[in-house]
Amino acid sequence: MALSDEEIERYARHIVLPEVGGPGQNKLKGAKVLVIGAGGLGAPILMYLAAAGVGSIGICDDDVVSLSNLQRQVIHTSNSIGELKTQSAARMMQAINPHVNVVQHAKRIAVENALDMISAYDVVCDASDTFNTRFLVADACYFAKRPLVSAAVGQFDGQISTFKPYEKLPSGEPFPSYRCFIGDLPERGLFPACEEAGVLGALPGIVGAMQAMEAIKEILHIGESLAGRILMYDALWARFFETKLAWNPDNPLTGEHATIVDLRAENYRS
Repeated sequence: MALSDEEIERYARHIVLPEVGGPGQNKLKGAKVLVIGAGGLGAPILMYLAAAGVGSIGICDDDVVSLSNLQRQVIHTSNSIGELKTQSAARMMQAINPHVNVVQHAKRIAVENALDMISAYDVVCDASDTFNTRFLVADACYFAKRPLVSAAVGQFDGQISTFKPYEKLPSGEPFPSYRCFIGDLPERGLFPACEEAGVLGALPGIVGAMQAMEAIKEILHIGESLAGRILMYDALWARFFETKLAWNPDNPLTGEHATIVDLRAENYRS
């Protein structure tokens, strides 16, 4: 897959990197990444993946742009209010890089479509804002054997990790899954959404950009993956913290006595 002269100039700062070069840029051009959510986290992910030259980028979101989104969802503009977020985001991504193929999934990811949608991509970035969706996406990525770059933000803090529980550690144990990290699906209302609690607008920009970086690393197979680690960011104190994750042999997805063997609605509260 040859790069055109225009693409060579566009990606010149990538191509001079020994870890990327022309072959790496071609890997990016041939890659397919699905982003679940075109909101605060999804906005920087989508823009940076488009700028990086990822060849095909899927956007899954059924929401429309509202005025209150614009404080943090920087892929959308005032002129986009009332428009589907997939359409608004796709227009901005095409303006950033016309070489990118943007696939719009203007629907909610659900038990009925998750596996087929995710299986069509190489890497998945979860930028959703509900635990129900995060658990569904994580389980579907496990069954589809796709790396998942997952993140979440609170008022002034965020966290990010990569999940590859279909692969094994040198010890022979699986890499930890999202269920090893969170445990059971939290009760509704236990963690207030940003509409109730608020969120500082620049925070999802920082964490979302990190998600784009981790997705690019997975495509290029460079650096050290976040699989098996959680990176946390405290914006008020400008500090990063890292902790290791361990496989939980009692978790219902990849544990020794797994009970989740496929995607079923009863595993994910609506």
